[in-house]
Amino acid sequence: MPDWVDAKTALVLLVIVFVLFMIIAGVVWKFGSLWVQAQLSGAPISIWDLLGMSLRRVNPSVITQSRIMAKKAGIEIRSEQLEAHYLAGGHVIPVVQALIAANKASITLSFDRACAFDLAGRDIRDAVNTSVNPKVIDCPNPAKGGRQTIDAVAKNGIQLMVKAKVTVRTNLDGLMGGATEETIIARVGEGIVTAIGSTEWHHEVLANPDRISKTVLARGLDAQTAFEIISIDIADVDVGENIGAKLRVDQAEADKRMAQAEAEKRAAMARAQEQEMRALVEENRAKVVLAEAEVPKALAHALQSGTMGVMDYYNMRNVQADTHMRQQIGGGNATNM
Repeated sequence: MPDWVDAKTALVLLVIVFVLFMIIAGVVWKFGSLWVQAQLSGAPISIWDLLGMSLRRVNPSVITQSRIMAKKAGIEIRSEQLEAHYLAGGHVIPVVQALIAANKASITLSFDRACAFDLAGRDIRDAVNTSVNPKVIDCPNPAKGGRQTIDAVAKNGIQLMVKAKVTVRTNLDGLMGGATEETIIARVGEGIVTAIGSTEWHHEVLANPDRISKTVLARGLDAQTAFEIISIDIADVDVGENIGAKLRVDQAEADKRMAQAEAEKRAAMARAQEQEMRALVEENRAKVVLAEAEVPKALAHALQSGTMGVMDYYNMRNVQADTHMRQQIGGGNATNM
């Protein structure tokens, strides 16, 4: 074989070796620190696994950091599990932190369950923290509902404006599919309104506000929610308007308007009936005038036919004149025929 062929082959081999060396050096340069950190922390991950994570578009530093945290806390989680949750769109570090917090607080929480909560959109780390350290919810919450107080009316019609503090902790068993804070606030508000509405006198609430708390707690408002209600404390109770009196005034005003409308209706009907009677009178007068107009014709016909004589006619006229005179003396109106 010629010398130049051997030199060319050697050059190619040298280039290949150089490329391989650069690739290995690049891999070591990129993942060497993570590999060393994992080895020294007792949570070993091979450098080829780190390279595979990078090729699968998984952040190797997140997986390494999460595995080290779990290992130092005494929790064994394989890197494959962490990688699978990362690829599913989950938040790996918060899930591991939640598992560590649950383990320290002796709360039973498996990795698969924590991943399910996280993928369902729940903040599992906050949920575990709330299980250990209960939080206080304002009822109502001005930041969400815009209302400052819960307004209710006692049976005597007096309005009471209440502010409450609800202490809750997370119920991990009800976290999946359980109702959120808004439901707790709504239920507590409904319970407060019901408790005040069933009170005979508002003085009873002012003198003993904790009766509202006891009544509301007894209703089991945390059923099918992600929280367990520990306590309900009445922070403030203010007296508002006399709603009962206002409603009675409004009702009286409405009754007055209805009575006025009814009276106007009857008056309008009476005026209409009066106009009808006047029209009927005028109609009857017209009929009388028409009938009186027929009298001369009847007299003329009687005279022509011989049924009535001239003397009879004059006697009738005398009677009419005498009747007219009597009516004038008596103050009546004469009727001309």
